[in-house]
Amino acid sequence: MTIHGHNMTMKQVRIAELKSRLSEYLRDVRRGETIAVLDRETPVARIVPVRGRVSLSIRKPAPGAPPLNRVPLPKALGLKIDVVDLLLEERQGQR
Repeated sequence: MTIHGHNMTMKQVRIAELKSRLSEYLRDVRRGETIAVLDRETPVARIVPVRGRVSLSIRKPAPGAPPLNRVPLPKALGLKIDVVDLLLEERQGQR
């Protein structure tokens, strides 16, 4: 299925069809198409082409910089907090 609107054409595909023909839809995305993914009739996601490559640049440390194993770590705060309790508390707030 294809929808048209405001000078844009977007394919729509249901999840089951996307799963069975994923490679074909990804080829369409590589060619620049955007695909809306539907759960029954409800749009749940959009697959869009990646615009521009993100590159990672690795450079040498500045002259005179200490090796990483010699960089001093900050002092521990000494707080009596259980990190697992903090994590569980944070996750409860998301439910």
